[in-house]
Amino acid sequence: MGIIPIISLIIFTTALSSYFLLTSRGRFLLKSLVTKIKRQEWKFRYSKPNYLKSRFSRTITIAAIILVAVIAGNTVSAVTGPSPVSLKSVSVPEPDNLGDFVADKTAAIKLGKTLFWDMQVGSDGKTSCASCHFHAGADNRSKNQIAPGLLRVNANGTENPDSVFNVGGLPNYQLKPEDFPFHKLSNPNDPKTIVSDHNDVSSSQGIFNSKFVDVTPGNAEDKVTTDPDPVFNVKGINVRRVEPRNTPTVINSAFNFRNFWDGRAQNIFNGVNPFGLRDPNATVVKAINPIRAEFVKVSLKNSSLASQAVGPPLSSFESSADGRSFQEIGDKFGSDKLGLVDRISFTSGKGKKLPRKLAKKLLPLRPLAKQIVHPQDSVLGKDSKSPKPGLKDRTYEQMIQDAFKPEWWNSTRLIQVDSDGKRTIVKRPDRSLQTNEYTLLEYNFSLFFGLAVQLYESTLIANDTPYDRYLEGNTSALTAQQQRGKGLFEGKGLCIGCHTGVELTAASASSVAKEGRIKRAPFGAKSPEDNGFFNIGVRPPTDDPGLGGHDGFPGSNPLSEARLAQLGKFKDLLGENPPTLSPPLNSSETVFANGAFKAPGLRNVELTAPYFHNGGQGTLEQVVDFYNRGGDFGVLPPLNLSPEEKQELVAFLKGLTDDRVRYDKAPFDHPQLFIPDGHVGNSNSVVDDGTGKATDDTVEIPAVGRNGNSGTPNFLS
Repeated sequence: MGIIPIISLIIFTTALSSYFLLTSRGRFLLKSLVTKIKRQEWKFRYSKPNYLKSRFSRTITIAAIILVAVIAGNTVSAVTGPSPVSLKSVSVPEPDNLGDFVADKTAAIKLGKTLFWDMQVGSDGKTSCASCHFHAGADNRSKNQIAPGLLRVNANGTENPDSVFNVGGLPNYQLKPEDFPFHKLSNPNDPKTIVSDHNDVSSSQGIFNSKFVDVTPGNAEDKVTTDPDPVFNVKGINVRRVEPRNTPTVINSAFNFRNFWDGRAQNIFNGVNPFGLRDPNATVVKAINPIRAEFVKVSLKNSSLASQAVGPPLSSFESSADGRSFQEIGDKFGSDKLGLVDRISFTSGKGKKLPRKLAKKLLPLRPLAKQIVHPQDSVLGKDSKSPKPGLKDRTYEQMIQDAFKPEWWNSTRLIQVDSDGKRTIVKRPDRSLQTNEYTLLEYNFSLFFGLAVQLYESTLIANDTPYDRYLEGNTSALTAQQQRGKGLFEGKGLCIGCHTGVELTAASASSVAKEGRIKRAPFGAKSPEDNGFFNIGVRPPTDDPGLGGHDGFPGSNPLSEARLAQLGKFKDLLGENPPTLSPPLNSSETVFANGAFKAPGLRNVELTAPYFHNGGQGTLEQVVDFYNRGGDFGVLPPLNLSPEEKQELVAFLKGLTDDRVRYDKAPFDHPQLFIPDGHVGNSNSVVDDGTGKATDDTVEIPAVGRNGNSGTPNFLS
């Protein structure tokens, strides 16, 4: 950069400094501009060196944007906008056609909470949704919680899984504070001082490697065969498999437009699986009357939580033996093919199965039969059998009938599914060996499961934090240190580039409604990107492509919506026209997707360690160090925070904690839960349970009622 441009820039910025610092309009404008600059500054730093041809042009571009904004700011109305509002002012998104399916919302929430916490849902009769989401909506376990880099790909996108355990060396390892961060530096402020680098992931243990055989109605445990696990074993004895991405909290996830780290849980719920309109074969059955039924496609917008909910019960890592379907799960509570994308757990097209048998096992079982429900549970207390386990006088069949309209469960017809996946509605059963037969309630169990769990999770809203009370006008709700941290969060720390809006995430439904599903970066080549998904340099994109992956259906459609628009598939697979970009989208231009992940909301972040999609940072202090040095893989701008400023920022993040979450108070109270916490022994020796599987080391999470308790300890505390 030459001397004349430097002098010009100094004069220009000096002239603006008093405006920015001495006027309220200037300070507000500066905060907004910092957000814009931050969100695009990192775009200069990864994959696209041609964004601006020189450091000079980039600097002048930023200055020009500031100047234009100042001019614009002085020409608009001088009326001050409304004061910031808390999260209490934001409605949870719901599908506008929910009433076509749900007869009683309160009953559906009760069903959803029961299904979410019921250990009988899992293929092993022990693993529920809550097994990975029991602590502030996330997972605080630290033994047998490491997965190697199973999602690694080559530069051309072909699979290249890494099965080597670097952290701890072997499965069933007990994590320690000194294991973090996974990318170690001798100077945490200098990304060049690398001491060690591991591509392992700290996540959640699920089930053992096994193949589904059948359900036994009335038996919580499926019939399975145990297969030797080439990765998750200790001296040939299988241990529980660990998910290849860190477990995010479900609390406040109802505000997300899409869910899962890579966004594959679609905003539209198809009643069957996470993939919305991407799955052309997803159908449920509707009874026109009790003696006439037909296959129909359903589409519920604002239902990414329902899309997310039906994935884990059939994941061969999380809850299910490989090959199980929703109808079979429902029959044990009372096979055919498709599409749960399942590379190792869920990402690229192996281990495909149709979610059709989950119903058969649950219908005859007492809900929560293995778990005590607190008599003061805010949702289930009236139905508690305490001190005995389970719900009294309730069956899953009754709960479904109470919650959903009869056209989705009341029919004298059966649905046959033959060995080739052909489905036929018949008048009477044909118990041949070539077919599976389901009642209407069993066949539609994925529809009930997804919507009920979504409605329950939509009650898990943490909106009574010190930060929210501060936004409502209580200026003493945040300490002076936290208020300074808030200023850093919105300014020098550049946090609001991704964690924007009152939901503190650009991936929220309100953000997408305001700014569109895809947008252009305002700098340089103005490349398109999915709103709310960012590559911040946690790991190289080849370690885990994230949003850069594909859905596994014929055509291998990209998860990135911007890339779908490039291919002309946006409307067909997402149900609406793509937003109009300026300039128009070019089919050959580069899209920011590889290595990008959904920006999470930040409430209760104090309670949800470890952090990032790989779980590679163990504390908030380590997270702030990561951002301060500009990330680990050359993406973000360095922040140059002082030690005092770092602590102020951490203090503010702790001001985002809702004490109802900390102490399990309603609506965050819950039934008793027993969770596997690694296995008896260590990473060198485990105890065979007689079937080739390691004996679980089990921990009890006691039942808690609406008034809460002392909470569960934080990760590694």
